[in-house]
Amino acid sequence: MSAVVAQSRVGALVGLAQPDVSAIENRRRAVTSAEVRQRIIDGLGVPLELVGVRPEGVPLPSLVLPGVVSEAGGERLAGVRRGGLRLDVASVDAMDALLAAHRRAEDTLGSRAVAPLVTAQFRAVAGLHGQARGALADRVVKLLAEYAQFLAWMAQDQDNAAVALGWFDRSYDWALEAGYGDMAATTMSMKAHLAWSGGEGRRCVRLGEAAAATVGASAATRAMAVQMAGRGYALEGERGEAYARLDEAQRIISDAVDAPPWLYFYGESWFAAQRGMADLHLGDWEGAVGNLTAGLAGFGPAFRRDRAWYGACLARAYTGAGEAEAALTTALGVVHDASEIGRPHGWAELHRVGALLLRRGAGEGRALVDALAELD
Repeated sequence: MSAVVAQSRVGALVGLAQPDVSAIENRRRAVTSAEVRQRIIDGLGVPLELVGVRPEGVPLPSLVLPGVVSEAGGERLAGVRRGGLRLDVASVDAMDALLAAHRRAEDTLGSRAVAPLVTAQFRAVAGLHGQARGALADRVVKLLAEYAQFLAWMAQDQDNAAVALGWFDRSYDWALEAGYGDMAATTMSMKAHLAWSGGEGRRCVRLGEAAAATVGASAATRAMAVQMAGRGYALEGERGEAYARLDEAQRIISDAVDAPPWLYFYGESWFAAQRGMADLHLGDWEGAVGNLTAGLAGFGPAFRRDRAWYGACLARAYTGAGEAEAALTTALGVVHDASEIGRPHGWAELHRVGALLLRRGAGEGRALVDALAELD
């Protein structure tokens, strides 16, 4: 195995680019960031004794975040975990609130930072299932399905398809067990997104259409599934089918009032950005620029990961349209967010934009590649 390949594999485990790993291995770069150091420890499974920490001295990740769960709610959760209090509706409500807060935190902090904490919380919630009876047991199973779906998304965001599929399957099974049609449809729709990410257009279409037909799916969830099928058709180059599905999805979402809590981001702006992605596949550069610009205008500052990803896609659309200066300006506007929380997808997209600009002989390509090199 070559050194570059080995370094790339290490990079995938710890969330660093291959040049970063090379620089660290060859002592050209010192790791001073506590966040990067922790990623290396977690990703490589470094025993805590080797980093000077005794295992019994490491606190378990808390089920409570300040401002998310009330002090009384926090005390109740702690008591339930210790076994001194019975699991009740109020405790499950507190867990619901915490999961919702972490979904939003991941938009800003990125999946690498949030996934370890959510994994620990999932284990804690799973450990409480034995205390639940009747309707409360169904609530806990639903909550486990939501946790598994969120963990699948974060694995997918880190380009770990195998782990993502495992979590998606868990989520789907628990959703069916609890009669949770909306989550079952969401999970299948997100598997369609995973297929799309892998360039599997036909599989994306089939999973999206199956998700849209799932009994119990809300209008918002069906709209998400139908647009996924449209993007699959776009990936296959089937323009008519693609835009027909996208138009159908837009009609559904315009009337949707029942979006589940995990689709808090879903609306006109997000849909416009998704339509822009289909435009990219079909080579409609003007349409892609217009739709991606409209989508980005509706994303608040907290949506750092999405702004980095769609900003990188907008830069590619400008490149396709022959607008090198606009492509560079757009790319530089998101390069820091792409570096910090947009790896690997947004970061890789910016590299593709730089390569395309260079192949076209645009001086802006060199400027972008230099900017990326400074952060690599």
